[in-house]
Amino acid sequence: MGKGGYVYIMTNARNTVIYTGVTSKLKERVWEHKTKQYQTSFTTKYKINKLVYFEEFSEIRDAIDREKQIKSGSRLNKIKLIEEMNPEWKDLFELL
Repeated sequence: MGKGGYVYIMTNARNTVIYTGVTSKLKERVWEHKTKQYQTSFTTKYKINKLVYFEEFSEIRDAIDREKQIKSGSRLNKIKLIEEMNPEWKDLFELL
């Protein structure tokens, strides 16, 4: 069995920008976004710091495939995914 992974969606305070990512360590990766570890990154530029959606996978490859599927979809599809799990768009970081 390989290493597990997560696909996740984050947004900014006003929920106007949506970012989709993949990682093997979700809590640590979201913390990097929240603390602006990478000053030139997309998430820092657009003040993306709220985790609103995630899925866990037993294999990182599956998480990567799912990330590609989500990214290829429309903004409306991303919003539907978020609202199925998190209708109030609350920050899910504390659940990790």
